[in-house]
Amino acid sequence: MRWTPGGVSDDIEDRRDDDGGSGGYGFGGGGFGGRHIGLGGMLLLVVASVVFRRDLLTPFLGGGAPEARVARPSDPSRKAAEQPLVEFVSFVLDDLQKTWTQLLPQQTNVPYRRAKLVLFHDLIDSACGQAESATGPFYCPGDQKVYIDLGFYRELKERFGAPGEFAQAYVIAHEIGHHVQNLIGIERKVAAARQRNPSMANRLSVRVELQADCIAGVWGHSTEQRNIIDRSDIDAGLNAAAAIGDDRLQKMATGRVMPEKFTHGSSAQRVEWFRKGLEEGDVRACDTFSSMQ
Repeated sequence: MRWTPGGVSDDIEDRRDDDGGSGGYGFGGGGFGGRHIGLGGMLLLVVASVVFRRDLLTPFLGGGAPEARVARPSDPSRKAAEQPLVEFVSFVLDDLQKTWTQLLPQQTNVPYRRAKLVLFHDLIDSACGQAESATGPFYCPGDQKVYIDLGFYRELKERFGAPGEFAQAYVIAHEIGHHVQNLIGIERKVAAARQRNPSMANRLSVRVELQADCIAGVWGHSTEQRNIIDRSDIDAGLNAAAAIGDDRLQKMATGRVMPEKFTHGSSAQRVEWFRKGLEEGDVRACDTFSSMQ
């Protein structure tokens, strides 16, 4: 990606020195009216399942609450090492929000409102409840903020084979995609649909996440038009989408694929919808719900 380091966005909230609070927590209704675990939650639950030889994925999918964790003390050396990544995240966030400020009213007649991005280590309190690093990057519609522990990017690269700056940018673009959904009313409609028919919860979640992938692709289309990214960057983004498909993560965690428990979509589906956004460059092309059967 072509970008210039320097400075931190006014829309960044650095809470890496917070102690994260204490006590237990739940995961907030699978993303409908609660936090969207987006790209990272299931990925890091898979990692934890492998490391601790416990199935931490199934209790989450079934609505169970994990045990509380104790936050570690602040690590100044870690913060210093993360500074270049903070500047990159700031660049991506500002470019995303500038792009959507222009595109969203053009394409939907809905004005864009800027979101905040919160950096944290280990534990964090949000309007959607308390979360830990293993939750992965997520968007909370309650406070219209994206939350990320930058250590997630190391897992994305080292454990899941998705390196590259545009792969990292795709993570943020996907979470801002949830913010776009919130602004245009998708969040509210899906929450109502889930309440009417709880058995549709997972299928609706898949469509929400695939639409966020497509919306991320719309921003990718804009960056390609402005020569910020090239074909190698696009390939990195597609690789990241494929790396975190439900089928791949379930296979890694449990050795088998359970489509009925999908919440984000298969690798092929995630690549398909991200590519559609990249090619069309229009949020109106991201209607994942009309294809539900």
